[in-house]
Order: sequence, then C-alpha cells, then structure tokens
Amino acid sequence: MKASDTKATLSFSNGGQNVELPIYKGTMGPDVIDIRKLYAQTGMFTYDPGFMSTASCESAITYIDGDKGELLYRGYPIEQLATNCDFLETCHLLLYGELPNEGEKAGFTKLVTNHTMVNEQMQFFLRGFRRDAHPMAIMTGLVGALSAFYHDSTDINNPKHREIAAIRLIAKMPTLVAMAYKYTIGQPYMYPKNNLSYAGNFLHMMFATPCEEYKVSPVLERALDRIFILHADHEQNASTSTVRLCGSSGTNPFAAIAAGVACLWGPAHGGANEAALNMLYDIQKAGGVDKIGEFIKQVKDKSSNVKLMGFGHRVYKNYDPRAKLMQETCKEVLGELGLENDPLFKLAMALEKIALEDEYFVSRKLYPNVDFYSGIVQRAIGIPVPLFTAIFALARTVGWIAQLNEMIGDPEYKIGRPRQLFEGSPKRDVQPIAKR
Repeated sequence: MKASDTKATLSFSNGGQNVELPIYKGTMGPDVIDIRKLYAQTGMFTYDPGFMSTASCESAITYIDGDKGELLYRGYPIEQLATNCDFLETCHLLLYGELPNEGEKAGFTKLVTNHTMVNEQMQFFLRGFRRDAHPMAIMTGLVGALSAFYHDSTDINNPKHREIAAIRLIAKMPTLVAMAYKYTIGQPYMYPKNNLSYAGNFLHMMFATPCEEYKVSPVLERALDRIFILHADHEQNASTSTVRLCGSSGTNPFAAIAAGVACLWGPAHGGANEAALNMLYDIQKAGGVDKIGEFIKQVKDKSSNVKLMGFGHRVYKNYDPRAKLMQETCKEVLGELGLENDPLFKLAMALEKIALEDEYFVSRKLYPNVDFYSGIVQRAIGIPVPLFTAIFALARTVGWIAQLNEMIGDPEYKIGRPRQLFEGSPKRDVQPIAKR
C-alpha cells in the first residue's frame, strides 16, 4: 500500500480530541482510510452493515469499476480475456499473476488434466445422499470431503500444499459436479477424458453415456468455457469474503472452498441465475409473452412481492460487462441448437427488450446481468436449473483459491474478527427459579 501525504482528520462535536488517520492509495479505485488504530485511539468502532464502505483486504487480483461497468482480472479487461483466451489460461492468470506463454500453457493444462480423476470412494460417499438432493447440498459435502482424501495438501501455511490443492480443486470440480448430476438422474458416472479440453471434458462427463459415442459441439464447448471465464472471480463478494474469513483461521483449503460453495448457494448470490430462469418459467405458465406487461406492472408495484430477477447488480451501476459477452454467446448457442423460436427464449428476449427501453428500469439502471443470460445458455445446453449454481461454483473455484492464497501470503493478514454494536440487555444477575 502506498500512503498518501494527505491524512483524514476525525473530529468530534463534543470537543473530544481530533484523530488523524492515514490514507492509502491503490492503483485504481477510491482511496482508503486506515482505521486499524481507531479503537485504540478513541475506544470506538465503525459501523458498516454489509461492509458497503469497508475495504477488508489489500488485493491485486480483480478490479471492478461499477460506475463504468468495468471488470479487470490482473489488469486485463474481461472482454479481451473472454474473446482471446480460454478458461485454463485465465486460471493461470488469476493464480500466478500473468497469462501463460505457449510452453507454460501446455504445462499448466497437462497438470490440471492429470488431476481430473477423483478417489473412487467418492462414489460411495455420493450414495449417502438422496437422489433428489439439491446439487449444491451434494457439492458442499463433496468439496469438504476432499480434505479427507488428500491429506498431503491440507497445510494452508505451506505454499507447495496450497498450490497442489489449487490444481486439485480446479481439476476435480467438473468431475464432482458431473458426478452429482449423474447420481441425481440415475446414470452411470463418466470418467474424465484427457484428450478433451476443460469445458469439452465437462460436457462429456455430463451428457455422455457408455452406450454410444458423444461428440462435443465446438459452439457449446466455447460457450461453456466463456461462462467459466466470466464467473472465475469477482473481487470481494460474499462467497469470496467467506473463503477468506474461513481460511484466516488456518483451516485447510478444501474446507475453505466448501464454505464458499455453501455461501454461493444463496439465491441473492450464486442462486440468482436459477431464480432468473424460474421467473421466466412462472411468466411462461401464466401465459408467456402476452403476460409480460402484466408482470412488469407487478414489478413496479411496491406493494407486490414480485421481483425482476436477473436484472441489476449490487456493484455495477451500468451494464454488467459480463452480460454483454453472455448475450452474444446466448445468440450463438440458440442459433447452433435451432432454439431461436423456443417459447421460453422468445419470452426472455421480449423481457430483455422491454427492460432496456422502459424508463422505469433504465432510470434505475436495472440492466440484464450475467445471471439472466447464463441461465438461458445453460438451459439450452441441457443443464438442469438446479445445477446452475454448481456450475457457478465450479468456475469460481479458481478465484476463491487465488484470493485465499493471496491472503495467506500477506504478512499483514489476521484471523477475521468483525465487531458489533451491542443492543441487548445490560449486565444483570440470575434470579433463583422461584423468583423468575
């Protein structure tokens, strides 16, 4: 961190002594006021529910400018990465700070490919779940269980262990998600194929069966690869903050990532693409395109509980840059599969058009976000709605690991310990039971 010559002065209207606080400048984004010594100097905490104005860490991985609608991984715009790179190149960038050259890419790809199989006992572990269990319930258990199988990479303070765990997690997540899917539909598990790409291998494990040859469509392969790139990291969001907080206790990487998976499950976070598609299903059941006007009217009515899912974003106050890329991919996939006239997709496009033109949504900057389009693309590919969030977790794993490794390597990191504004009962004495 680079300290600014300017300092922030905290003054008190009751005549208390002023406090000077250091200001630090990042390469981009707002300056930060260092309040680490505030409690020692004043006896007071700051109050910031949801950490909306608090920088919880120093990071060099991902930068978001919500007003401009900009997302950078290690300085590279997401548009360039999604157009010119594949997912494993993006993984290398997030983990090591630079895009790989040809030799490094080949070596990294081989390393990940050689770790895609999981311990055979994971199949028996799966049998403990009900067949109708939600995939995220299964994934939370499976990812946490990895620490029981790979004891040689569970020391979070050992850089080599952290690197091995990172490769294992990136390699095995597609296998685990595909196994969870196959288990819920009663089909045999398909083993990874080392001659396929990362996304191609996932499609094969998901949709192939032992009965016949499955050919991976290059258009669907690229679409899925792009989904992975767009979801790989997103700065200090809820699940990433969870992974950092969990990892700050010194727990093993598999447990920290399992905590991230659990957090991502929430409908306000990773479950948003599932919620967006379920919203489309509800409009379709009510009458489809003809009922959009009525639905929009309910969304605008503050007394109704109807929400427009897949539009707007907590950080982006402009068009989500990932959504523009996903919109292009969406059209490519629908064209490849001949689904342009599918009723649900026509409904989605009609809803998008209204939201982009209606003054109510435009003035509130409620643009379609990445969840809106990625849900449509995944459904078109054949991925069932309950599996959407597990795909998100698969893609975000590299971001979680990169953030976790960065935190552990930071000499200033401490175990996370937020404070509180206590509003409960003051100290009191326990009365004998007869007097209560």
